[in-house]
Formats: sequence, structure tokens, C-alpha cells
Amino acid sequence: MLTISNITIRPIQPSDNPALALIVRNTLAEFGAANPGTVFFDPTTDALFELFQMPKSVYFVAEADGRILGGGGIFPTEGLPEGTCELVKMYLLPEARGIGLGRTLIEKCLVTAKEIGFQQVYLETLDELHLALKIYAKFGFEYLKAPMGNTKHFGCGLWMLKKL
Repeated sequence: MLTISNITIRPIQPSDNPALALIVRNTLAEFGAANPGTVFFDPTTDALFELFQMPKSVYFVAEADGRILGGGGIFPTEGLPEGTCELVKMYLLPEARGIGLGRTLIEKCLVTAKEIGFQQVYLETLDELHLALKIYAKFGFEYLKAPMGNTKHFGCGLWMLKKL
């Protein structure tokens, strides 16, 4: 049985790209959110390791018994206000949900963002990902009326911000 205690969280590696791209796209499809203007069609989804080589970016991968369960990261998205990063690519396999892994990954991302020197964390999401919305709210993310930065993800209709 999968429990949070037998999951390892580590930095992304080049060999993780195919599994993570599949998890991202399958999750969006599962929730009916495989829409234009989302990471489903973003070419960087296939090259997450390369994307997260940018300074002040970090991506964490969760795995158990050599199997990738999902991940999440922070990224200094172009156009965001000074001191702001984005919480990005936070996706988990169905069997990895509901055990506290999402909360653990978000917490690790927020702590890391603060250590890097960010003062706030932005995210974009979709109504379809309603389970994640509840978790974001518990972490203190507040809804915004409009998007920030230049994510190019025009398909995301919800925006949130948390001060660290």
C-alpha cells in the first residue's frame, strides 16, 4: 500500500521527462481539462528537466519503488512582479492522491521559494481541478481577479497568490 512514508521526494532528473509529461497530460485529460492554452499543449511539458535548469527554479519528483508518482515545482515566470515565483506542474497519479503527497510537495515548494528569496507565490489553475483548489486555499492562496505574468496559459481561468 502506498503511504507518504514510503515515498521519496527528490530533484528532477533528465530521465524523468517522459513519465512526468504523461502524468501531466493524463491528469488534465482525466479531469476534462486537456484544453488549448494549458500545459497539455505546452512543449515544455516534454522537457521539464531542461526547463527547470533556469536559475531560481526547482522541480521535485515524488517516487516510490522506482515509479514516478508525480511532482511539482516553482518557477520564476516571465513578467511576474519582483520577488514572485509561480507554483507549477503540480500533478499526481490517481493512486498518489489523498495520502498527503500533494500537501507535502506544496509545502516543500513554498519552503524552497522562501529560501531562494521569493516573497510570494502565484499559481494558475482550472475549475476542473477542484480537488487542488481546496488544498491551495488551505495553504492560504487567495483568488485574484486577473492573471499575472506571461505564462502563455490562456486556458487557465483561475489565478491565486500567497504571500510567504
